[in-house]
Amino acid sequence: MPLNSLLDTVLDRTLIGYGNVGYIVRRRSWPDGDPPRGALRGKVAIVTGAKTGLGRATARGLVELGAKLHMVVRGREEGEQVREGLLREVPGAEIVVDECDVSSIASVRAYAEAFEGPLHVLIHNAGVMPDEREVSADGIELTLATHVVGPHLLSALLQPALKAGAPSRVIWVASGGMYGQKLRIDDLQTERDTYRPAVVYARTKRAQVVLAGEWAERVRDDGIVVHAVHPGWVDTPGVDRWLPKFKALTRPILRTPEQGADTFVWVAAAEEPGRTSGRFWHDRESRPLHYIPKTKESAADRQALWDAAQRLSGLEPAAPLPRAAHSAKAT
Repeated sequence: MPLNSLLDTVLDRTLIGYGNVGYIVRRRSWPDGDPPRGALRGKVAIVTGAKTGLGRATARGLVELGAKLHMVVRGREEGEQVREGLLREVPGAEIVVDECDVSSIASVRAYAEAFEGPLHVLIHNAGVMPDEREVSADGIELTLATHVVGPHLLSALLQPALKAGAPSRVIWVASGGMYGQKLRIDDLQTERDTYRPAVVYARTKRAQVVLAGEWAERVRDDGIVVHAVHPGWVDTPGVDRWLPKFKALTRPILRTPEQGADTFVWVAAAEEPGRTSGRFWHDRESRPLHYIPKTKESAADRQALWDAAQRLSGLEPAAPLPRAAHSAKAT
């Protein structure tokens, strides 16, 4: 095994690579100009949760590559302020502020119905981590509604626009924290277990990665690729708000939002991710879906998650499709 590959694996398995050290070391091997300037010129991109942190950094990265950006946010006034800041940083960028609450089925439906395609990049970035168990306007546990149900519905409703923009890409922003949790089909809404914010967050991130794989199989003939990504440990307003103890312990090694979002932008624009689908990326490299055997889900679990997402989002249950070999690395 080449030294650089061995080093990359060590960084990944020891979690050291999740911090800024991993980014700094790995970026030395990335080719300059990948993706090239103008790679997204003429392309339309949507980023949910684009006001702060990783969402804002992703938005900037996309417009720097020439994309026409739709910032999907809650709170138009704040969104417009972020837009003005981005325009100062990237003069001439095309940025539209769209208001939508991803946790609300009605809001997602209204947004998707009003959106005029084609669409080339859809990035599911919006996230929450409530201190106590909350439910959405639809009575769905809020973390699940925001990370899983809303994005699933948005993907389904925007599928015609993505197909019209093909080749197009859908990117689910997950978390490395999902490695420690298994898919809990028996308790998706945390009605049995004690609600623990970080655990529920990680479980829904696992669900996102599984759903990304399911979507990849179902749209593979439509010119749409679907991937999941994780940013590593990043200094964001969300970490300030929801994980203050974690930040206190890791402050010196936390990544900047731009470092964390680098792979999101790369997966959206570079050639390599467009040649595959259903992968889980971190620092521009496809990563395993599992490190701990007990977290592995079965084909029946994956189908059950798909059916639950269909049901909870108000979509008709879909008949199982023939399963192809999963394209992501496995352990």
